[in-house]
Amino acid sequence: MFGIVRPCRHGMCSGLFKEWMAHLCGLCLALRDEHGHASRLVTNYDGLLVSVLTEAQAVESSPHRRAAACALRGFKGADVVEAEGVRLAASVSLILAAGKIRDHVADGDGLYARRPVAAVAERVAARWSAAGSGTAVAVGFDPDVLVRAVEEQTRLEGVPGLRLLELTAPTEAAVAAAFGHTALLAEKPHNRETLEEAGRHFGRLAHLLDAVEDLAEDRATGAYNPLVASGTDLAAARRHCDDALLGLRLAVAELDLERRNLVRALLVKEIGRSVTRVFDMAAAAAETEPGTKRRKPKSPSRDPRLKPDPGGLLSVMCAAATCCTCGLYRAPWDEERYRSCSERCDASGCDACGNCGDCSNCCDCCNCGGDGGCCDCNCDCGCS
Repeated sequence: MFGIVRPCRHGMCSGLFKEWMAHLCGLCLALRDEHGHASRLVTNYDGLLVSVLTEAQAVESSPHRRAAACALRGFKGADVVEAEGVRLAASVSLILAAGKIRDHVADGDGLYARRPVAAVAERVAARWSAAGSGTAVAVGFDPDVLVRAVEEQTRLEGVPGLRLLELTAPTEAAVAAAFGHTALLAEKPHNRETLEEAGRHFGRLAHLLDAVEDLAEDRATGAYNPLVASGTDLAAARRHCDDALLGLRLAVAELDLERRNLVRALLVKEIGRSVTRVFDMAAAAAETEPGTKRRKPKSPSRDPRLKPDPGGLLSVMCAAATCCTCGLYRAPWDEERYRSCSERCDASGCDACGNCGDCSNCCDCCNCGGDGGCCDCNCDCGCS
């Protein structure tokens, strides 16, 4: 599960977090039901935004159902979204995951440098791309937009001398198309232009934050990074992110939504938090002192009970076992091995967010604005 939107149950009201989990579980189940268990590996937090946007525009267009017990929920049932928005999210996740795999194969990253692994990865990517395209067509979305964006991104990485925003353009176009299509699913075509604008800003943020997160590692390994390729420093990248964040906020404010709270919590608060988190970590990693090694950002210490990852075939087999058991089995070196089911489902982890505790001001925490119906925390902020 990857993405820049990483909401945590400690960072938003419980009602909003339940809504978010309904979309998350709905996507995972949609992937399983239409494309098999292995496809659940592409469950993508950022891809869920198209499902959230569809429901926010027209609540009736996004029906829910009661799902059976799942190991990732501590063998509890749950209310999950079952709608076209979830299917669109599934198609987007599959196509982009296929592109990501092909990118790893082309770069020879890690295990992908081995021919047998690369061959299997190529087959998986082809299968996921075809599956995602089929689902996209079923919900009226043109999958070629995403496929072309992935191909264009790969082509641009081989062109020297491009500016940063030229390198982010394919990602912006892909996300704009996906966001814009939610207006058609919700039968609110007047929202389409604004949603496409929001998608372009979000796509730029996703691309830039990924580049900033990987900057130190890419420099060390010599891997491609758009910041290095375009000669962009962290200060300039931060300005681009701040501009995109402002544009995203303005676009969200203009949308005609029936249910605004979760959209605002994710696209305004959580993305703003992600920008701050990523650049703070990058700045800490970039700090140097004369005669000393580069400082690294603080990270939680590894559980001493965990064994080292042996890599190779054993590691791959254990990852497959984790997938087939819905995350119930965890390898002896997996950081999730000794965490409870509820902790594993936490989208970002308690250490990644500010726990407001009993501050009695949860509307400020979840960014709902106190306009009603966002939570059931019984605080005195008036939102419940």
